[in-house]
Amino acid sequence: MSKTVLITGASTGIGRATAQLFQQQGWNVVATMRDLERSTELANLPNVLCLPLDVTQVETIQTALDLAIAKFGTIDVIVNNAGYGLIGAFEACDLADIRGQFETNVFGLMEVTRAILPHFRLRQQGIVVNVSSIGGRLTFPLYSPYHATKWAVDGFSESLQYELREFNIKVKIIEPGAIKTDFYSRSMTVAKKAGLTAYDGYIKQTLPKMDRAGAEGSPPEVTARVIYQAATDGSWKLRYPAGGNASFLLVLRKLLPEAWFIGLIRRGMES
Repeated sequence: MSKTVLITGASTGIGRATAQLFQQQGWNVVATMRDLERSTELANLPNVLCLPLDVTQVETIQTALDLAIAKFGTIDVIVNNAGYGLIGAFEACDLADIRGQFETNVFGLMEVTRAILPHFRLRQQGIVVNVSSIGGRLTFPLYSPYHATKWAVDGFSESLQYELREFNIKVKIIEPGAIKTDFYSRSMTVAKKAGLTAYDGYIKQTLPKMDRAGAEGSPPEVTARVIYQAATDGSWKLRYPAGGNASFLLVLRKLLPEAWFIGLIRRGMES
C-alpha cells in the first residue's frame, strides 16, 4: 500500500519540487497551498490531491487533513514547508509585519503539527518534517524577524522529538542554505517605514549580496531530495543540511569562535 505525504506551501519552489519527487517515487501526495489556481502542474499528476490550506487559518488545516485521510486512508508524513521571509531594518518592521511572519513561519507550522499528532499517535507512527533553514542556527544581516522564526522552529522541533518518541513519531529538521527559488522575490517581504532613511546605505550595500547568494544557490530539487531522505531513511536523525553550502557554513559556525564567525559574515556581506 502506497504511503501518503502532505506538504504545505506546495505551489512553488521547495514545496512543489518535493511533491513531484514523492509522486515520482510512488507516494500518494497531498499538495496544499493557499491558492489552488497555482496547482495546475501538480493536479495533473497521478495520485496527487491538491487542496487549499492556509496555515494561518486553523479551520483550513483540519479540513485538509480530513479530506486527505478520506482520500488515501492515512497520512504517513507531514512536510511543514509553508513560509516566507520578512527582511529589512528591524526598525522599519511594524508589529503587524512581525506578527505575520510568526503566524506563518512558526504558529502555522505548530498548528499543522498539532492537528496531525492525534492521527500519528493512533497509528503509533508518523514523521514530522519541518523545513527550517541554516538561518535557524546562524544569522545574516537584515533578516532579524525571519531568523527569529527559524530559531523558534529549531527549538520547537528539537524539544518536540522527546515527547513523541514513545509514540514512534519522528521529527526532522531540514536546513536549506541558499536555494534558487522565488523565495527571494515572491516569498519575501521588504519592510519599509515612511521617512526612515537611516539604513538605506547599509541596505544598498548588503542586500544585493543576499540576492546574489539566492541566484547562485542550489535548485529546489536538491532540498527535495534531502526531505525525501529524511522521510524514508528510517533513522531518528534530527537535522539535515540541504544544499547551498549549508553543511560548510554550519560546520564553520560550530568550529569557529563566535567573533570570528560573525566577522566572516560581515566581510562577506558588508565589504
